[in-house]
Amino acid sequence: MPKLKTHRGAAKRFKKTGTGKFMRSMAFKRHLLSSKTTKEKRHLSGTVVVSAADAAKIKRMLPYK
Repeated sequence: MPKLKTHRGAAKRFKKTGTGKFMRSMAFKRHLLSSKTTKEKRHLSGTVVVSAADAAKIKRMLPYK
């Protein structure tokens, strides 16, 4: 069988945990930050677990991660 290619865009955006779940960073943190409160920006920092609906798609895009 031929080898599968890793989706390079997904590889830069998602990290796999030790238990096999995928982590992602939060959105809405790139620009227009002056209108957002400090609390809002603080809660958008860090990483969260990818939803179960999207995890299957990401797993296909990252076959060797």
